[in-house]
Amino acid sequence: MTDKKFTATAANGDDMSAELTYFANFIGLEAIAPGRYSMLLLLGLFGGFKSGALNPAKVIHEIQALEGIGTPSQLKPPSQFNRPKSPLKGLWHKHYLEDGLRALALNVKKGLDLYGIPLFQQCMREAQEAGEERYVTIEDIKPLANDVVSGNWKRLANAEALSGEWIIYAQHEGKNHYLCLARHDSGDDYIRQQIDAICCHEFPFLTTLLNGT
Repeated sequence: MTDKKFTATAANGDDMSAELTYFANFIGLEAIAPGRYSMLLLLGLFGGFKSGALNPAKVIHEIQALEGIGTPSQLKPPSQFNRPKSPLKGLWHKHYLEDGLRALALNVKKGLDLYGIPLFQQCMREAQEAGEERYVTIEDIKPLANDVVSGNWKRLANAEALSGEWIIYAQHEGKNHYLCLARHDSGDDYIRQQIDAICCHEFPFLTTLLNGT
């Protein structure tokens, strides 16, 4: 790494600094945002990668989009925490797409809420226009299920409305500073505690930003 240097020790006492440095360069994080990412973010990426729970490339893609490089995001646009009493007020978040069934299920439900099952609605209109009473057959199940999952996924992607978990970041002097990864259900207070414990020491401007002064 160039500007950013970490000191990290594993639970068994081994020095992890070199491995984390290599990892940050390997996934492209240092090249995209040199000196503008927290140890907390790097550890989240590293731990997720090691456990197989996270594909760092998906997070890196969203950070690239925020930096104005690479291909555009198909997920929801970034937004600021602006609830008056939120402990994260003043920070921003951008969605990234997790691997696995959880992310798929969340977006399938969102697609159903927004779009329903367009193929089924079309079939109903055709039956009404023909003045016929039609029933769903076994042959209809596969295309209807495909429309629920793949069809609604594509509709959300085209609308840049896919949902995922969060990349939390701050804006300072015209640049993004990437702080951590978080789930929707992590709780704002817990996220703030993590940021206070680590990120505020790395980026002193956060103390002023988060205190609203």
